[in-house]
Amino acid sequence: MPVPVPRQRAIPAAESDQARTVSHSGGPSAAQDPPKEATVEKDNNDQRNTGHANSPNLTLLLIEDDPGGSPIVPELVDSSGKPIRVRTARNLTEAERLLTDDVHCILLDLALPAPGRSRAADDELAVLKHVLELAPRHAVLALTASGDAERGAEAVRVGAQDYLFRDELDGRLLSRAIRYAVERKRSDTAERRLAEGRLRAQENARLERGLLPTPLLEGSALRFAARYRPGRSRALLGGDFYDTVRTSDGTVHAMIGDVCGHGPDEAALGVELRIAWRALTLAGLCGDELLNTLQQVLEHERADDEIFATLCTVDIAPDGRRAGLCLAGHPSPLVITPGKPAKLLPQDNNGPALGLLPGARWPRMQVELGAEWGLMLYTDGLIEGRVGEGGERLGQDGMLEMVRRQLAQGLRGEELLRAAVNEVRELNGGELTDDVAVVLLDREP
Repeated sequence: MPVPVPRQRAIPAAESDQARTVSHSGGPSAAQDPPKEATVEKDNNDQRNTGHANSPNLTLLLIEDDPGGSPIVPELVDSSGKPIRVRTARNLTEAERLLTDDVHCILLDLALPAPGRSRAADDELAVLKHVLELAPRHAVLALTASGDAERGAEAVRVGAQDYLFRDELDGRLLSRAIRYAVERKRSDTAERRLAEGRLRAQENARLERGLLPTPLLEGSALRFAARYRPGRSRALLGGDFYDTVRTSDGTVHAMIGDVCGHGPDEAALGVELRIAWRALTLAGLCGDELLNTLQQVLEHERADDEIFATLCTVDIAPDGRRAGLCLAGHPSPLVITPGKPAKLLPQDNNGPALGLLPGARWPRMQVELGAEWGLMLYTDGLIEGRVGEGGERLGQDGMLEMVRRQLAQGLRGEELLRAAVNEVRELNGGELTDDVAVVLLDREP
């Protein structure tokens, strides 16, 4: 058995990527084959003379039974007049050794026997299939006998870029076929990658859409609206998260949170915290006990000890007139009462963000809401956008003034949230870089 030859060894001149000169009256002239060093120098000179030092010559790998004994490849030039370099291989073992990244196209003789098998009549393209597996990123031209168009067409169907008749080759035809095959392979590869990218994007969108919450408010008189805008480009999910559920005693629990950062890891952690919050809430936990458990989840699931999350939780009594409020480093909600200007709920007892202080406590505040109200929970992406060209932020006061004006215009529910997010974006002068989540709960008598 012959010893395998490493790819990195020096390749003799007869097998290197030099342009092979062929006599029109016979085979290639050995006297015209320069040493490898001279060939490399000539290639570099050619590049300097043509001004394409960054655009190397096209390289063709010819795989044919006896390339030295038949003048099937004439002199070749590319579209700029530069010579197309030709490497030659008598079998697939040599071809694999010569098939480096700088080869652009393969010219394969379909009459070549496939490795490890005889040329069976029912598998005439076995050698082509082997080459396509060996070189999936290279353009391939199939070489077949004159008049055997059916076999050539079958080769294209299997994966070759084109086919050529052996007895009809000339320099102009082959040069054009090589350029066409290379460009078609590039186009096919780009189209395949684009299709794969679209498929991945669709799968990601389905996954992210499935991870967004569906409020569980069956039996409640409260109206729910939400607006979500991730900071990541082409994403549906960011580090912000929210959820709303109604427990069996009639209490409606709502929360909104924000994992620091807005990449895919933060989005995944936000989903974990949201699901954990829902499970713990349905299990009967609330207030400090719930937040302490969520902090343990965060500490176990975060990738870095410096990652934290802010959170605002609200539990609304079954009669809808009062609520308990817990803040963990999060801005306080905005309450809307008919006949009164919208205002922020107190945040004097705002505890630390989750993940900052081991053993922290989060006091629960009791808030009187009345018979008719709206409660807006939001993340800091809504208030940290810039105002105009300066560095000033909108802030809670700016948001409060904006919402009051929009309420005066008669906006409510989903329309109010849409208008708020759009205006914040316009004030920022373009897309917001941070995630934005807004939740609105309304109660009418």
